[in-house]
Amino acid sequence: MSTSLRPAAAALFAIANIGLSQSPAPRPVFAEFDVASIKPTPPGAGGRWIRMQTIHEFTAKNHALKTLLAAAYNLSPQAILGGPAWVESDRFDILAKAPGEVRPTLDEQMAMLRKLLADRFQLTFHREPKELPIYALTIAKGGPKLKESTVSPDATPEGPPPLIFVVSPLLVRLPGRNATMADLASVLQRAALDQPVLDQTGLSARYDFDLEFTPDETVFGGSLGRGADDAAKPGLLAAISQQLGLRLAATRGSVEALVIDRVARPSEN
Repeated sequence: MSTSLRPAAAALFAIANIGLSQSPAPRPVFAEFDVASIKPTPPGAGGRWIRMQTIHEFTAKNHALKTLLAAAYNLSPQAILGGPAWVESDRFDILAKAPGEVRPTLDEQMAMLRKLLADRFQLTFHREPKELPIYALTIAKGGPKLKESTVSPDATPEGPPPLIFVVSPLLVRLPGRNATMADLASVLQRAALDQPVLDQTGLSARYDFDLEFTPDETVFGGSLGRGADDAAKPGLLAAISQQLGLRLAATRGSVEALVIDRVARPSEN
């Protein structure tokens, strides 16, 4: 009995093989947003965030230019210096459309945000080392309590960033997935704490962990108030020690600050 394929079957086999042999489509170059609007935040607006709403729609709500720069350049707001008073006091909402048909990674989002801020705010700046109060992230006595991530290093970069705070007045959660210690230091300094956080753990792997703590006036600018005295979870510094085996120590250190040279209020479009 012949094992050769009939003509129709052979054609289907060839088409299937062509499909399998094709390389994945290259990721688009996320150099800048396709379109973007920047408007003053309405009076009395609550909440503050920066996130992708869909694979195309990027939003920032209720942000000062200073906190937008902190996100875009991965800095603590305290490491952004200079500029007029409105850089810290005025709030803006951004709605922008990302190009391509895949969700940009966090790094790609921030690259487009940097370009947008430079263009619309006519922003120029320089870098300058400054001695500032900082938190040093180190390993606590007894060693780290971290589980190395099982996510493949070749996994696709699309999807949410590895660390996002889940916030309520009584409990703050930080589920870390495939996160580095640099990721942890970054999210702490940009969102939770009022000083730069420097990773001095020496840990280079990626980890999965769950951090839970009761908020007080020292985190998120005091916006959540203080949790109950009999709360089930400790405050941030104690939680990092007890749950992660790490330590946050207040000290001083050299930080590469961003110093604003020129800036102007943006046009809306």
